[in-house]
Amino acid sequence: MAVTVIILGLLFSIRVQMQDFSNVKVVLVNPSHPGNIGASARAMKNMGLENMTLVQPEQFPSGVAVGRAASAVDVLESAIVVNSLRSAVAECGLVIGASARSRRIPWPMLTPEQCAAKIISEKNTTRVALVFGREDSGLNNDDLQLCHYHVQIPANETYNSLNLASAVMVICYELHKVVLKAEELTPRDKYDLWDQETATGEQVESFYEHLERVMITIGFHDPENPRQLMHRIRRLFGRIRIDMMELNILRGILTNVEKKIKGRED
Repeated sequence: MAVTVIILGLLFSIRVQMQDFSNVKVVLVNPSHPGNIGASARAMKNMGLENMTLVQPEQFPSGVAVGRAASAVDVLESAIVVNSLRSAVAECGLVIGASARSRRIPWPMLTPEQCAAKIISEKNTTRVALVFGREDSGLNNDDLQLCHYHVQIPANETYNSLNLASAVMVICYELHKVVLKAEELTPRDKYDLWDQETATGEQVESFYEHLERVMITIGFHDPENPRQLMHRIRRLFGRIRIDMMELNILRGILTNVEKKIKGRED
């Protein structure tokens, strides 16, 4: 039992750790429109990121940014404003810059999926910066040289021009997808938000005894020729991991069946 508790505790701690993006910041370089700052904050918070750094924004703070941020105003309020990209990424051990076009000098390139996987694998041991460029021209060569990797979002070859906030959303969503996938692989995750406690082994065993007794009474189950019936019933309920409320409902049904049978006999 103690070993099981320790293992489940480790799984839970890993899961919480995987959802912690406190070491990840989104850096917007020279954003010209405050609406894009607010929309980026909204995109970030929807996907679990809250650290924003702004490099020489043209208008900030701004009521327009607040309006576009909706309920992510706290991201704007905690945003850090700096004078250069160099200072924005100075403390970061991993810097990834978004670039829509190929450069003359080849640089390590990542797809959005690879970018997310890279961040997830390193965010617990180092600070990470996701850098997005200007609305009209993106990141320049000097900016990109401060990045360890470049990430390119696949788009229509004849029209490859994503809005700044849209680009932020795409990368943040890829990060969130990795988290969701990891949660799917955690065996108990789907029960974490269940509204009832799972029935204990002792309670389920008592239910099996009650069910077997009723099935024998109504002639559905012959203990002399069981045909693996109880084994299959155990497998059935084992798959669904019945909770306390469901167990009480079934026990109530069985009790009422017994009362009906007794009433007919009387």
